[in-house]
Amino acid sequence: MNTLTFHITDIASNSVRAGATRILLDIVVNEENTTIRIADNGCGMDAKTIAQVTDPFYTTRTTRKVGLGIPFLIQNAEQTGGFVKIESEPGKGTEVTACFVTSHIDCPPWGDLPGTVAMLIAGNPAIDVCFSYKKGELSFEISTEELQAVFEDIPLNHPKVILAIKEMIAENLG
Repeated sequence: MNTLTFHITDIASNSVRAGATRILLDIVVNEENTTIRIADNGCGMDAKTIAQVTDPFYTTRTTRKVGLGIPFLIQNAEQTGGFVKIESEPGKGTEVTACFVTSHIDCPPWGDLPGTVAMLIAGNPAIDVCFSYKKGELSFEISTEELQAVFEDIPLNHPKVILAIKEMIAENLG
C-alpha cells in the first residue's frame, strides 16, 4: 500500500464488511504529523481478534489466506515514527487511528483523497459516511446524509454526482 488513500480504502472496506451503517473518516494535518481516524458502528472485535489483526497471516476473508491491510498500515506509520491504535468492542464498532510523521522521508504520499472519499460515499449509499478534514485554519466536513439532501432524487452513485462530490471535496481541501 503505497499511498495513504489505499490505507483509508482498506480500513473503510473492513468497516463495510463489518456491517457498519455509519463510518467516520476524520483527518487532521498539522506541521508535524497527519492523523487519520476511521471509526464505525459495525460488529466490532474482541481483544483476541484485535491482537490477531496485526498478524499478516490472519484474515476473516475466505477468498485468501492473508490479511495485509492493517500490518502494512502499522508498518508504514511506524517507519515514519508514528503509530496505529485500534480500539473495538463487540457489537459497538471499531476505531482505527493512524498517525504519520509527515516530514519523514518514508511517509507515503496522499494519493487521490477527494476521489477516494467520493467513491467511499457513492459506493456505499446505504452507509452514512461522515468525512472531516482539518489542516491549520482550513476545516471541511461532509456526510452522505447531507449529500442526499442536496441531490434529492438523484442517486449518489450517478457518475455526474460522483464527479460533483469529488470536485466539491477537492475545492474545499484547497
